[in-house]
Amino acid sequence: MAEHQELQQQPEPQVFELKKGDLQLKVTNWGATITSLQVPDANGNLADVVLGFDSLTPYMDGSSLYFGCIVGRVANRIKNGGFTLSGQHYSLPINNGPNTLHGGKIGFDKVVWKVEERKDGENPSVKFSYHSHDGEQGFPGDLDVSATYTLSGNLELRLDMEAVPRNKPTPVSLAQHTYWNLAGHNSGDILDHSVQIWGSHVTPVDENLIPTGELLPIKGTPFDFTNEKIVGSTINEVPGGYDHNFVLDCGESMDGLKHAIKVEDPSSSRVLDLWTNAPGMQFYTGNFLDGVVGKGGAVYGKHAGLCLETQGFPNAVNQANFPSIIVSPGEVYRHTMVYKFSVHN
Repeated sequence: MAEHQELQQQPEPQVFELKKGDLQLKVTNWGATITSLQVPDANGNLADVVLGFDSLTPYMDGSSLYFGCIVGRVANRIKNGGFTLSGQHYSLPINNGPNTLHGGKIGFDKVVWKVEERKDGENPSVKFSYHSHDGEQGFPGDLDVSATYTLSGNLELRLDMEAVPRNKPTPVSLAQHTYWNLAGHNSGDILDHSVQIWGSHVTPVDENLIPTGELLPIKGTPFDFTNEKIVGSTINEVPGGYDHNFVLDCGESMDGLKHAIKVEDPSSSRVLDLWTNAPGMQFYTGNFLDGVVGKGGAVYGKHAGLCLETQGFPNAVNQANFPSIIVSPGEVYRHTMVYKFSVHN
């Protein structure tokens, strides 16, 4: 009986620390959020490469701009806050211009997840779960979600996200929304980072940042990262900066995952290679950061971090030619990301 009562209690927000070799991760069950990741540079010096806060309060009081969290039930934007599924129209909270962004006003980033399992040992991990009820933020059907962070290899962080609809088809597209700065979270902007993206198209957007439905070839445009280039070299050719979904379609694969992006910081020689099974990736250059005070009093100004949000395409629920994000009972949504860190020799 005591066990049953315990299960009924709302879980408390806590921070968990996972360590393997030189990699040190801090993650909280509030929004399944990465709060810190210590990564060595070419000389073995550790730096925290994740923007964030020293305490959980800013994550919980709404002052965080989605730092480090998992967003859902549907990441990114849904046009005019609505969609039709199985002949029924669903209205969602509007929280970004005329649109719904990152699951609505109280998305998966703004709730406490249950701590399912904590493992130490060779590959330390922590597994969080969340039950999203039918009608939550306007979405149909009960949905059971889990997110497992694992230090899975040498300087490697793996995230496995799953979602199981219980009784109705529903859109599901989760994304991990960490802001990365490989020079260190407090080192200024990321404009001198070099980036290579394994995507031959982007989904161009209208004035409300909603995809037009077109797939635009990136060749000859400022979105062409097929060869490594400095972020700052073309960012001024994109009004406002990069905040676009790349179609991940031309990378090598490894264990069923596609190479999405390689990021390198010249000052520390840190390199991040990201692998995923998602069809798209929002490449966002922190355009809306405007002096957020973060860890240790660091001030995060414009372009202080990069977001690498592998995802289903934005507004896919309203765009028939995009890969479907509808998951039905009996199916399992699976989304994996592997972050491999190294140093450039």
